[in-house]
Amino acid sequence: MLGAYKELIANQFEAAFCTLAACVDRCPEESWNRPVGNLRFCQAAFHALFFADLYLGKDLKSLRDQAFHRQHARAFADYEELEDRVQVAVYDKAFIKAYLQHCRDKAADVIAAESEQVLNSRPGFERLKFSRAELHVYNIRHVQHHAAQLSLRLRIDSGVEIPWVGSGWRQL
Repeated sequence: MLGAYKELIANQFEAAFCTLAACVDRCPEESWNRPVGNLRFCQAAFHALFFADLYLGKDLKSLRDQAFHRQHARAFADYEELEDRVQVAVYDKAFIKAYLQHCRDKAADVIAAESEQVLNSRPGFERLKFSRAELHVYNIRHVQHHAAQLSLRLRIDSGVEIPWVGSGWRQL
């Protein structure tokens, strides 16, 4: 059962990341900083990745200690995503694509390493009151939620369509 769970979660993370990647790749330059809800397009993409990255980790400290974060300290700056305030930082497409690849790699590594004991335990985030196994589903839903927002914005503003991505689909 553990193997089946890990395979389906890995597939669904990849599908969610592929959908988000399609949105990022197909976003015209003139739409990159336009509003999507209360964020700009680039900020919504960053937000989805930031929380995917956070919740794939063990806790907040492990997020900040990652090599990717140290290498891109300027982009993460004061970790405004963790504050209760309007996001002001903007991100270029190259950074978002690099962050997306980081999250994809991290998801694959983390899911492969999960044990039944860890999946049945509480995650290291105080406000979340469910198991780590459920956290992975919650995390995927969050990425997909924002990918859907970005997809709709692209369709309405630019006529850009984002394809359906199913389980186990791999973007070329």
